[in-house]
Amino acid sequence: MKKLSARRRHPLAAVVVLLLALAATGGLYAAFAPASKAQADDTAQSLAIDEGKKLYAVGCASCHGTGGQGTTDGPSLVGVGSAAVDFQVGTGRMPAQQPGAQVPKKKVIYTQAEIDQLAAYVASLGAGPITPTTKQYDPAGADAAKGGELFRTNCAQCHNLTGQGGALTNGKYAPSLEGVSTKHLYEAMQTGPQNMPSFPDTTMPEEQKRDIIAYVKAVNSDDTPSPGGLALGGLGPVSEGLFAWIFGLGALIALAVWVAAHTAKAKKS
Repeated sequence: MKKLSARRRHPLAAVVVLLLALAATGGLYAAFAPASKAQADDTAQSLAIDEGKKLYAVGCASCHGTGGQGTTDGPSLVGVGSAAVDFQVGTGRMPAQQPGAQVPKKKVIYTQAEIDQLAAYVASLGAGPITPTTKQYDPAGADAAKGGELFRTNCAQCHNLTGQGGALTNGKYAPSLEGVSTKHLYEAMQTGPQNMPSFPDTTMPEEQKRDIIAYVKAVNSDDTPSPGGLALGGLGPVSEGLFAWIFGLGALIALAVWVAAHTAKAKKS
């Protein structure tokens, strides 16, 4: 009887075994499932960096150096981030055709997948602004009126009131913003390409950037009316004043000459 009673299991033993089994199963899942997903992400990122390095060696290294350290022909890319690459290559400015005061926009020669790979490689050289998500640069629901105030304060000095662009010093210029994608508008504010200052989130939050994008898209839309009639390129009071002087004053002079000629004829007759 004593031996039989000694072999009896405690009533809670089965519950303890079940809990241990469940814990072991959950632990295994927690240990392996997230790890395999993380490994897959790391592998994909590594592949993108490797492919980007190959593209960089062919199209960028001659100016920016084999490790992105920069040369006399091109600045260092360490710390510029993926957003700068996506903007410069995505607008065709890079690779540059020739050195100059400013690199113009031209036809894009890389696919978006290749641009992403280049951006991944350059981003691996040093931390910098990250390529924005659609949510960050989507102007839906943004305040275009507030964006107009911000644009006139921070951007109009170079790009003029409606983003039509303007001349700067020493052969440089502020390009027109007409037709520029919302993504590239956001990235330009992030990174400050060429002669433009950068506006990081600490200086200009995401919401304000979206407001500015909404304004730029509104004033450059084909559906936007021009209350004054002839827009004159949207260049502001300088072009309007010049138009008034040349055509307005010219019309007055022509009218004065016509009146004087007809008055002289009337006196002779």
